[in-house]
Amino acid sequence: MSKTAATDIPPAIRNVTVAGTGVLGAQIAFQAAYHDYNVTAYDINDAVLEKARARFKGLQDVYRDEIGASQRQVEGAYSRIAYSADLAKAVKDADLVIEAIPENVELKRSFYSELAKVAPGASIFASNSSTMLPSQFAELSGRPQRFLSLHFANQLWKHNMAEVMGHPGTDRRVFATVVDFARSIGMVPLPLNKEQPGYLLNSLLIPMLHAALALVVNEVADVHTIDKTWMIAMEAKRGPFGIIDGVGITTAYNINRNDAATTGDPTTKKIVEYLKANFVDTGKLGVSVGEGFYKYPNPEYLRPEFVK
Repeated sequence: MSKTAATDIPPAIRNVTVAGTGVLGAQIAFQAAYHDYNVTAYDINDAVLEKARARFKGLQDVYRDEIGASQRQVEGAYSRIAYSADLAKAVKDADLVIEAIPENVELKRSFYSELAKVAPGASIFASNSSTMLPSQFAELSGRPQRFLSLHFANQLWKHNMAEVMGHPGTDRRVFATVVDFARSIGMVPLPLNKEQPGYLLNSLLIPMLHAALALVVNEVADVHTIDKTWMIAMEAKRGPFGIIDGVGITTAYNINRNDAATTGDPTTKKIVEYLKANFVDTGKLGVSVGEGFYKYPNPEYLRPEFVK
């Protein structure tokens, strides 16, 4: 990994900008604010940011109910989040920019090209991409030595892991700074020694979810039967399709679309068509909108009789 001048690296991260306020972007922003960081939530327009405000209000209830946070703590977190649909304003004081936009290569390339023009020179850029490598965007960022990936799991307040993955040009001190940041917001940092598509979690998880989707599109079994199989055999609370609902069907769609474009695999192409026709085009995008493979907040897989 390369070396940079000491002045190139913020001595401490205090101001965090999270670009993208979808399911996971909102969680990252709220978690950082909950741990006393000043956070700016950036998204493409004010209408999307209004939806983000609603997500943050909902997370207040989640943090109270699931981790015993006090009203004072969640209100404090909410108050530390600012909003901007202007990228230059959103990042003008950013020590760390965490990108959590959709899993679309061209969208990310365009974003980093614009971000490089307006972010402070010392800002660190971290991508929350689920599958893409930091080396794909490092040069576009204009600061390859300060570019890396920081990947979180869904429901990060309880699945408190953060995978930290650099590329060959990432400065070691930047890497260490981001590991320390992850720990400071209550995560267990999981440093990777080298680039790996899918990181650690998704190298394990995505093949299983792909296999479940393949069983459906190839008409081997239905969604409920596949989920029951996994839940009983693995003593799990959710099956593959419950997991996809939680992650967000848009994410699953984008991952499979990228894979289909790269590999040309016919089953993956069928998965893309299936997800688009039945979920993306119909707005049934998972837990965040109340319906995906199941209806929420009371999905069938939570009922005791589901696995009987």
